[in-house]
Amino acid sequence: MAEHALNPVCLTADIRALEAAAQARRLDPPLMERAGVAAAELARSMLAGGQRVLVVAGPGNNGGDAFVVARHLKSWWYDVTVLFAGRETKLAPDAAEALARWRSIGGATTDRWPQGARPDLIVDGLFGIGLERPIEGVPAELVLRMNGSGVPVLALDIPSGLHADTGQVLGTAVVATRTATFIALKPGLLTLEGPDHAGELHVFDLGVEMPDTLSGHLLDASVLHSALQPRKANSHKGSYGNAGIVGGGEGMVGAALLAGRAALKLGAGRTYVGCLGSATVDPAQPELMLRPAAEVVALDGLSALGVGPGLGQSAAARALVAAAIAREVPLLLDADALNLVAGEATLATAVTHRSADTLLTPHPAEAARLLGVATADVQKDRVTSALQLAERFHAAVVLKGAGSVCALPNGQWFINPTGNAGLASAGMGDVLAGIIVALMAQGCPPVAALLAGVHLHGLAGDRLRDATGGPIGMTASEVTDAARTVLNEAIYPAN
Repeated sequence: MAEHALNPVCLTADIRALEAAAQARRLDPPLMERAGVAAAELARSMLAGGQRVLVVAGPGNNGGDAFVVARHLKSWWYDVTVLFAGRETKLAPDAAEALARWRSIGGATTDRWPQGARPDLIVDGLFGIGLERPIEGVPAELVLRMNGSGVPVLALDIPSGLHADTGQVLGTAVVATRTATFIALKPGLLTLEGPDHAGELHVFDLGVEMPDTLSGHLLDASVLHSALQPRKANSHKGSYGNAGIVGGGEGMVGAALLAGRAALKLGAGRTYVGCLGSATVDPAQPELMLRPAAEVVALDGLSALGVGPGLGQSAAARALVAAAIAREVPLLLDADALNLVAGEATLATAVTHRSADTLLTPHPAEAARLLGVATADVQKDRVTSALQLAERFHAAVVLKGAGSVCALPNGQWFINPTGNAGLASAGMGDVLAGIIVALMAQGCPPVAALLAGVHLHGLAGDRLRDATGGPIGMTASEVTDAARTVLNEAIYPAN
């Protein structure tokens, strides 16, 4: 069974609808058999020279998939033990048939963790995408056993205990080496705790047709290739727009400078930086044009404006945000600009009534303030939170974090797979804001600039991690330089 491109991302409700449509077509072989064969082939590639496999099968259809995996591995002469943590009388028809076929080739089941010989591979088929409540009791003990086994673990569809739609850990969850997920990716594999539990992802579409109406997608390098066109030889600085960055209250000037440097190095023709704090020149980047903050907000000919990095929440900062919202230019609101909007209904209403494009780039705490909820509530369902922000403010939104979620007012949403723990460092959000403003200044449509900027920012972080051997000590300034390299490679691929 071939793997398809990592493109659609489906909520559980989407998957159920796709499964129902596939079953109505009476696929032969059926979905469970297709899933089991695909996962068994992946398991075989993970075994290398090993022979012993422990398959942990749960009480639902995920357990049915596990029985099919076990049957195929046994038919290929692997030594397979099946631990069945369920009741045969309560199995759904497809899973019951899968168990019967396992037994028909001489397969047995046990309800206890096998003692003695250590397996070479564990297949986690305990719980799938239908899990909604915390794992407790014996199943929780099995998860702990799998995690403490010291051997590779292949999760079927999703690591047991991980919520498929949100990435929340429901009590406890398997930490998989690889995950074979079926039909399409799930948000829970990609955001919040998902990346720390899913391991290497393998997607098997099982021959299911993907409708064009799906709302969720995975960002990939195509958003970079289409962001900007190669530059004409006959051009000048005016050809690439005027970017404005406003922020930098007293003691936080560096945030605005980081954003300004990112805008400059990612291609804006001119970059103006307005700081509330004391700053008249950037010695490290004298190409930046530093002006009084109010002057930058009011500049004629701005192509794109970003407000918020290091801004503070003073009365002067509030006035700048109000003036920026009133401008008829593409506007990115970040950091303290978001906090000011969250704290004042007049500003929030003004954002929703803007006719020009608006982009919001909150981290979870800022998103919580904008929605009037706790940060934990935002993190419980990052996709829904991002969509609520987009709808409420009529804006394109990126909810930053592990597996950043981009959402649009029309209900479309995207998850970004790039980035790593090295981006958990001061100034990274400022650089992201500058990158996105630079792309808009050069003529990239605002939504496309948001998607491309988020993907590019993470990709630059990954490039740095690979170059330095790990994520520790990564700085925002380094990410700016890496992003410039990655963007040039995308726009000017080597022949």
